[in-house]
Amino acid sequence: MMMTLATGNPSNRRRAGAFTLIELILVMTLLVVVVSMVAPKMSGFIRGRALDSEARRFQALAHAGQSRAVSEGMPMMLWMDAKNGTYGMEEETPAANSADPKAEQVSIAENVQLTVQSTSGTALTTFHNVPAIRFTADGMIDENSPQTICLTDTAGGSLWLVALKNRTGYEIRDTSN
Repeated sequence: MMMTLATGNPSNRRRAGAFTLIELILVMTLLVVVVSMVAPKMSGFIRGRALDSEARRFQALAHAGQSRAVSEGMPMMLWMDAKNGTYGMEEETPAANSADPKAEQVSIAENVQLTVQSTSGTALTTFHNVPAIRFTADGMIDENSPQTICLTDTAGGSLWLVALKNRTGYEIRDTSN
């Protein structure tokens, strides 16, 4: 302990920069209150991001399939297995006795559900007994491919992937707008 020269009393240098226990408890209490108010809103935001991320991932795979169909001059299939929560892309007719080495399979986020719809009234294109989008060698979407794919999350939010009128791709639409 240091003594001051003028008064001979102990110096309070250490005390000046420290917090008391009551001040620390008060700050912690305020943090708990703020976090308890913000946490429910953040979880809803994160769930909404999962739905948006899944729609963008699906759209990216569709674009990759379309590009691959054009570059390889071979039809590509983007299949959707809603029951097992997966979708993927591969050649329509791989070489004899071999699997497509560039085939991709993606698992849907566990809080997102996929539904395939067609408004044309004709039978949907299928691949391995599940609905599929067929990209022809010129990059166009086959006429019998699904017109609409709906992604729904457990909170009730949904995004739609809708085929463009000129059959060159899909766009993401938000049903809340």
